[in-house]
Amino acid sequence: MTYGPEVRERLERDAKEIIGRYPRPRSALLPMLHLVQSEEGHVTEDGIEFCAEQLGITPAQVTGVATFYTQYKHAPVGEYHVGVCINTLCAVMGGDQIWNELSEHAGVGHDEATPDGKVSLERIECNAACDFAPVMMVNWEFFDNMTPEKAKKLVDDLRSGKQVLPSRGPESLATWKEASRVLAGFPDGRAGEGVQAGPESLRGLKLAQERGWEAPRADVDRERPQEPVKAEEVAEPPQEPGKPIGGAAKPGSQEGRNK
Repeated sequence: MTYGPEVRERLERDAKEIIGRYPRPRSALLPMLHLVQSEEGHVTEDGIEFCAEQLGITPAQVTGVATFYTQYKHAPVGEYHVGVCINTLCAVMGGDQIWNELSEHAGVGHDEATPDGKVSLERIECNAACDFAPVMMVNWEFFDNMTPEKAKKLVDDLRSGKQVLPSRGPESLATWKEASRVLAGFPDGRAGEGVQAGPESLRGLKLAQERGWEAPRADVDRERPQEPVKAEEVAEPPQEPGKPIGGAAKPGSQEGRNK
């Protein structure tokens, strides 16, 4: 591994804190991947080896997880990673047009960064903000009710170093590496800043208050699990690779075709 002594010491200290939050070390893999991503801006081979070493699993197991989730990048992205939602509702509201015009304007495609390294773009399947469609995100902060013109100005402002504020959330944008560290579980103290929920999201609550609707009372006598979960209460993970499932193979399944 090529991490320098100071970097490795810092990462090991942070890894120990992350792992301590879980009953079994391997459960800490997702935040650990965000941690190594916060160091170099993407998940490198060094980062994969570090995670495997700290968690007592194989690099192949780490790679399988890192390549499954799109939040983990395997090549450098911009200081500000811009996601354009192109899922159903946003697409109907103009998301596809925003993507096409913005990609042409910036001169980069999906998961590509501008030559200055300031901005990269990503087509995102859902930003979980349909009530503000079409939406975009910059380092996972929301920009609501977008248009092609607003999107292009946003990217131009980011590249020129102008201050850009999200529609909801903190009063300043974190860089990609800073956002990755927050996702690793190290808060930056700005979670309570700015608008937390817009009027569209609160419409149902307002209607309930106007009409006197109330949620059913909770069953105060029901048994609740103890928290945090103790290590002895967690089942051992299956051995990898897993044992074949018994019984006849289902017709048309991959297992059936192999047989």
